[in-house]
Parts: sequence; structure tokens; C-alpha cells
Amino acid sequence: MAAEISDRVRAIAEARGLPESEVFERALERGLGDLWEDLILAQYLDGEIDREEAIEHVGRTKVERAEREREVVEEDVDWGLNA
Repeated sequence: MAAEISDRVRAIAEARGLPESEVFERALERGLGDLWEDLILAQYLDGEIDREEAIEHVGRTKVERAEREREVVEEDVDWGLNA
């Protein structure tokens, strides 16, 4: 796995004309951003933060998408329990 990651970083760095360290930095920033959004949305859906705070952190579009996804899951569970 480590060799595959190194190969990918090297390929991206070469293709973009960037140092490998910058590729790692960008990957870390992107990954942390995704993890942060996941945390905020989970806290909102669990009732730990309110809707407006979630919107402030990740934006209305992502909060609304999370709400729709939750509704779909709940509908599927209800259907499964009543089928």
C-alpha cells in the first residue's frame, strides 16, 4: 500500500510539475476537509449542533443533501420493517 501511495504521489507531482511535498500537503488538506465535513454533518444529524451552525460550517447545500439522505434511509427502514 505504501508503495502504491508513493507511486501515485510521484505520478501526480510529475504530471502537475509540483514537488511531492506539495502533493502530500494538498492531499492532507483535501482529506481533512472531507473528514471535517463528515464530523459536522454527523454532529448535526445526531442533534449535537443545530442546523444553522452546521450550515455555517459546511454550507446549506451539504446540510440539505444530508437531510435528504437521512430521509431516504429512514423511508427504507420503515419499508423494510413493514414489508
